[in-house]
Amino acid sequence: MPIIASAKKRVRTTRKAASRNRKMKREVKSALKLFIKSPGTKSSQTLQGRFDIAVKKGVIHKNKAARLKARAAAHAKAAGVKPAVKAAAKSKAAKTPKKG
Repeated sequence: MPIIASAKKRVRTTRKAASRNRKMKREVKSALKLFIKSPGTKSSQTLQGRFDIAVKKGVIHKNKAARLKARAAAHAKAAGVKPAVKAAAKSKAAKTPKKG
């Protein structure tokens, strides 16, 4: 055990962070298993959201998340799941004027 106060604090904060990271990884894995078990639009959105949150919190690397999201999308496409288009993307496309 550390003797210095700052080292003691580092041990405490490291334990808290490790606990949060384990929880986040567990959520990502469970969302992935749920998606693999029953691929659908809702489970796909949940999985993508979990990946985004994990990247934002620094639990997994952004390239790893991108790779896993691409694999999940390929799995969904093979299963015949239609990709969900967000409402914001639809409205933005409608607002842009067409050239010509």
